[in-house]
Amino acid sequence: MNALIVDDSRLARQELKHLLKAFEAITVAGEAANADTARQQLKRLSIDVIFLDIQMPGQNGFELLETLDQVPQVIFTTAYDEYAIRAFEVNALDYLLKPIQPERLASAIEKLQAHSPDEAVAPALTDSSRVFVKDGDQCWFIKLSDIQLFEVSGNYTRVYFQKFKPLIPRTLNHLEERLDKRVFFRVNRQQIINLQYIEKIEPYFQGSLKVLLKGGYEIEISRRQAQKFRERLSL
Repeated sequence: MNALIVDDSRLARQELKHLLKAFEAITVAGEAANADTARQQLKRLSIDVIFLDIQMPGQNGFELLETLDQVPQVIFTTAYDEYAIRAFEVNALDYLLKPIQPERLASAIEKLQAHSPDEAVAPALTDSSRVFVKDGDQCWFIKLSDIQLFEVSGNYTRVYFQKFKPLIPRTLNHLEERLDKRVFFRVNRQQIINLQYIEKIEPYFQGSLKVLLKGGYEIEISRRQAQKFRERLSL
């Protein structure tokens, strides 16, 4: 898995890189001292996990995440413990306090590997594919075309179809790779919609769009994705 280290301290980046050498599954593909550089690296590289500092010059770690439409797994690395609750509210995988202890880092890597089944190559799905969905004791075998919406929920994804909303242990990035892009569209970093269920489209805040899906779901298409949406669906 490719990692990006984002920390304004060069010494902290070097120390973390040294610690990560103990984990064969992790490759440090890039590093950044601020949010602007991090965004550039994320556009250029295929990143599976960000080791992210919080307090940095310019935008902090939380503000960086807010600007991203697609967010890899996030492990916060910080000297401050007061941000832990907020970190998990933005679906962080773990929260490591500096100086980072090797055993805590090992625990975070174990979580990362457990939540990354997506990284095995899986066949692409078509609109007519049938998929098996399991949530607790309930199971469904449904057509992909019946699914209206995929939505991030913590470290899981919620699947919306008919009256059901089960959770599955897959990341949105993994699903996006497998879904038919002619039918499904990533509208923001939290949601993928089935285009066939759109009932209404409206201009929204600062260049974004709002769509109404059958079933009454209102979804915002982020400004960045709104441009792609227009390009894909315009004549």
